[in-house]
Amino acid sequence: MTITNPKLQNYPFLKTMYRDSYYPDFLVDKCKQILIGLCEQIEAQRPTTDADVYKLTHAATRAINDVGEEFNKYDSEFETIARDCLATDFEFIVQSYGFELDLEEVVAPREW
Repeated sequence: MTITNPKLQNYPFLKTMYRDSYYPDFLVDKCKQILIGLCEQIEAQRPTTDADVYKLTHAATRAINDVGEEFNKYDSEFETIARDCLATDFEFIVQSYGFELDLEEVVAPREW
């Protein structure tokens, strides 16, 4: 499946992280795929309630938490720049699908 939302089709996911060599590209790629997967799930499931969206965003957040552990193995981590970049992309995704949600709740299970 590919993203059909025009706002997200060419969106530069995790742009700031890709620009910084502190973050290994192959790990940023994993995070990007999780975000793309979130978009695809939103489009496939068409959630109608905030709770339904939170279920999807929380699953994606937990998956990114797991990748965060891999960053540590490569002398990298989710510090301020990465946290802001990830949060910004989560917020852009939910807003692009018409949801006005509390960002703290969108990424509530985060460990970053």
